[in-house]
Amino acid sequence: MKNFVRFIPFLIAFLPESIAIAGDFDGSKKLICAPVEAMNCVSGEPCASGRPIDFGAPSFLRIDIAKKTIDGPHRSTKIQIVEKSENQILLLGTELNIAWTLALNTAEGTIAGTLANRDGSVALFGSCTPL
Repeated sequence: MKNFVRFIPFLIAFLPESIAIAGDFDGSKKLICAPVEAMNCVSGEPCASGRPIDFGAPSFLRIDIAKKTIDGPHRSTKIQIVEKSENQILLLGTELNIAWTLALNTAEGTIAGTLANRDGSVALFGSCTPL
């Protein structure tokens, strides 16, 4: 056991950078998030699945919870409500007559979000990493 303990610093040096460290997703760090799955739903029709960009959602989002902003490739939006709980951070807002929500899993850095207006909704799923 004593020899194994001596190797811990060596092993840590070779861990993948993608392993989340406690606090990476607690709202204190800026994040870059990539929605990778999307579902587009309109009342009375089957939902269609595809890439977020196929339904008008951005490929990447930069989220700054401290400043209450989300930046996409073409525009920025203000986060109007931030609600933190033990396992997630909920972000809510409106932009261009669309209501949006984003739920960040604070343990894993995964996201689920929605964009909705009177015509239908788009659900997004993806992952984030600290900037």
